[in-house]
Amino acid sequence: MLKRLLIALGGTLVVLASAARAEVDPNYNVVLLTENFPPYNMAINGKNFAHEDNINGIAVDIVKEMFKRAGVKYNLTLRFPWDRIYKLALEKPGYGVFVTARLPEREQLFKWVGPIGPDDWVLLAQGDSPISLASLDEARSYRIGAYKGDAISEYLTDKGVEHSTSLRDQENARKLMAGQIDLWATGDPAGRYLAKQEGISGLKNVLRFDSAELYLALNKEMPDEIVAKLQAALDQMRAEGFVEKTLNSYL
Repeated sequence: MLKRLLIALGGTLVVLASAARAEVDPNYNVVLLTENFPPYNMAINGKNFAHEDNINGIAVDIVKEMFKRAGVKYNLTLRFPWDRIYKLALEKPGYGVFVTARLPEREQLFKWVGPIGPDDWVLLAQGDSPISLASLDEARSYRIGAYKGDAISEYLTDKGVEHSTSLRDQENARKLMAGQIDLWATGDPAGRYLAKQEGISGLKNVLRFDSAELYLALNKEMPDEIVAKLQAALDQMRAEGFVEKTLNSYL
């Protein structure tokens, strides 16, 4: 009896040891999707469709280096709109999308690698606006614009704060200056960067109402060993100062 138990235990240890030494399949290819979300992800030509080297930004530079260090193959495409690429990553094995906020309601939907960078959630007004807010509740009486499908828009909906949405977040900068909305619910530094690209400066931050960390979200069928290797590579990059240096180079 003891002999049989020892044999069984030995077999279990062999299986566990093999799992611990699991290597990434060299032929496995991750399909990465992103959107125009400056300064984290951007098409170099400013359009809504781009491939590989025609995409740059803070997150793009970090993710490319992360996959290189992890030894994981990938192809990268920038597409529009966000709702579409988010759904693809949610439903298709081997797909991933970045950057996206890691929220409690999304936690079980993906496997996560990060954080890649911060995203403060703010309400911006025109520079000479008299609006002054102490809480999000005080913003309910104003016209608010947000980015359709974005985590900030979802947050406002969950809080019961009415708002309009635009298919491109920079449209909200133009709406704000045209007086079509009173407040722009957006991320920081993303909002300031987008406004600058539209020739708009001097916007007033009237409220910081939340914040999130931005991640690479991978389909739940993604092999655990790939997720682990990517996370280890990112942790090493952060320890070396690569992540901070990349952030600072765009801001």
